Amino acid sequence: MILDKLTEFADAQSVAGTAGTTINVGSQINLGSARDIGAGQPLYLVINVDTSIITGGAAGTIAFQLASDSTASIATNGTQTIHYTSKAFVTDDDALNELDAGETAVIIALPMEGVAYEQFLGVQAVIGTTDTTAGKINAFLTHDPSKWKAYADATN
Repeated sequence: MILDKLTEFADAQSVAGTAGTTINVGSQINLGSARDIGAGQPLYLVINVDTSIITGGAAGTIAFQLASDSTASIATNGTQTIHYTSKAFVTDDDALNELDAGETAVIIALPMEGVAYEQFLGVQAVIGTTDTTAGKINAFLTHDPSKWKAYADATN
């Protein structure tokens, strides 16, 4: 599969953040206008972990959401349109950590019904009870997640 840079949100982008905050991760996709997306075919959001996501002390959580807004700087205060929210993953620097390097956190079909997508689409990280001190993700849209595979740099 060839990854289209226009459908990529994040390529090894940091998700380090302060507890109790929502952060935009990587870039946003300009849909051109508020509309349905996918041209009748399902699109899938894939988020995988490039570098283990850890906290600086006690275990915390991180969740990911697909959000849209009327501006490229997608709101993080609850006024953005949220189309999907993942489960809250445990972040820690030991065996409890659910998001080690190489793990796939999300593969979901984009919702095709419900609230309309606004002009700008992006991925957000919702940091739970403890600051995330390290971790990077890759996030993108694809028509065929079954054939998607991660490769180490320069090995594909």
